[in-house]
Amino acid sequence: MLPEKTFFLLRNICAPYTENEAEVPIRVARLFSLNPDEILDFRIVRKGVDARKKSKILYVYTIEFRVSDAERFWLRHSDSPDLKISEKISSPNPEILTSTKKIAIVGSGPAGLFAALRLAEYGLTPLLLERGRPVEERIHDVNRFWQDGILNENSNVQFGEGGAGTFSDGKLTTRVKDQNCGYILRRLVEFGAPPEIEWLAKPHVGSDRLRAVLVNVRKYLLQKGLEIRFSTKLTGLGLINSGLQKVILNEKDEESCDALILAPGHSARDTYAMLHSIGVTMEQKPFAVGFRVEHPQELINFIQYGIASDVRLPAADYALAWNDPATGRSAYSFCMCPGGEVIASSSENDGVVVNGMSNLKRDSGFANSALVATVKTSDFSGSSPLAGIEFQRDLERSAFRAGGNAYKAPAQGLMEFMKLKGGRDFKSSYLPGVTRSQLDELVPDYITKTIRDGITSFDRKMRGFLCAEATLVGVESRTSAPLRILRGEDFQSLSIRGLYPCGEGAGYAGGIMSAALDGIRVADALAKELGAE
Repeated sequence: MLPEKTFFLLRNICAPYTENEAEVPIRVARLFSLNPDEILDFRIVRKGVDARKKSKILYVYTIEFRVSDAERFWLRHSDSPDLKISEKISSPNPEILTSTKKIAIVGSGPAGLFAALRLAEYGLTPLLLERGRPVEERIHDVNRFWQDGILNENSNVQFGEGGAGTFSDGKLTTRVKDQNCGYILRRLVEFGAPPEIEWLAKPHVGSDRLRAVLVNVRKYLLQKGLEIRFSTKLTGLGLINSGLQKVILNEKDEESCDALILAPGHSARDTYAMLHSIGVTMEQKPFAVGFRVEHPQELINFIQYGIASDVRLPAADYALAWNDPATGRSAYSFCMCPGGEVIASSSENDGVVVNGMSNLKRDSGFANSALVATVKTSDFSGSSPLAGIEFQRDLERSAFRAGGNAYKAPAQGLMEFMKLKGGRDFKSSYLPGVTRSQLDELVPDYITKTIRDGITSFDRKMRGFLCAEATLVGVESRTSAPLRILRGEDFQSLSIRGLYPCGEGAGYAGGIMSAALDGIRVADALAKELGAE
């Protein structure tokens, strides 16, 4: 006998994109020969666009609902392939721990923040350390760099409250199947993210909304008793018999520390160097480099939807990939930002790094994405775990020189880069501006060839992608961490007890969601070490 409050989950409810969303419950009622008022507690669980047929663009819904007589309804419709009884996943309810251990977290990106949130649920109050500044001050530092070319090496697009994701599209997608994905989305909504991130197939928060979310997370953690120190950089570790004893901060201050969750972000090059100097086990890791491509957003809309603009459809995106069977290298789009802008993302003087960002409304008029090619560890010079950093740094310094030594980015029309006629004067959203350059002179030939071959393939998949209106801006060099800090099954470093490498900067994630998930996993592992069941 089913309980009266049984909820049902129904997939693949399709409706024209022009149809009012309020009509969806009526569609469900018709499907099961019910009156609309018999559909109770209706809610959308997932919503995505199906634009495979441009003449018939659909929204595809997964919905949850209940009916007054659940038993009778299930007996009649249990053979429906898209209907099942909803399995409610309860929110985690960690046991409260008491511990005298001194715990610290380095980094306030997604991994560090969700590790802190999880530990707070265990009743623990770790010390949260961030080399950059609070988001309100960080925004001023970033804008000063974009407008005047004055870089703060500790407060920029890469470093500061929220990590690199603060200045991004705020995408919340991941291929990882984990029940904590729903938990993360719910927590973000509680802290001020748009409610629709819980059901959109491709949720994003937007850089502007993320900043408000971060302030609310900070207030919550402070209320829970955590201490947060900004402008505080990890510069050393104090060890006894390969076990962590203390952390050294800003070269001079010391704090006792029995357990350190290290979530520094993928650009913490000085932190990597410090860890390497004291013998922390690390290894080289492949990554990808290339450029940012910008198109008019209406062009991408037309390619994907057959419509240049319609307020009832989201700004169109794309995901493209091509593999060269001869070399094993791939070219692919990465971190696509509909309605966004290309941003200056340097964290070191005399280097140019580009990335992409979108606000919540995605209404800049530009679409941009990284177009990158894989870099193998065999491409690095030397066997040091830090060799990938030097590979990145060489590209960034070359881009700085090509841009005119003032943080302008080297740029080139896509047609010209492809050695085709039809190019024209190009536009870019990048600040503080771009300098016309030959981008193939900035990266190794194998990167240029892979990206060019990939673009040829992309244009076959998206006719019009290769066009006179498109611009390439370089270089995109920080797609992921260039190394991995090795850890065991207990999530602790292989060489230092009490050190918990975590998130994208440690080589275990690749975006906001996967980094947050890793922060939760590491926090749970630490709690288990402290006695949690």
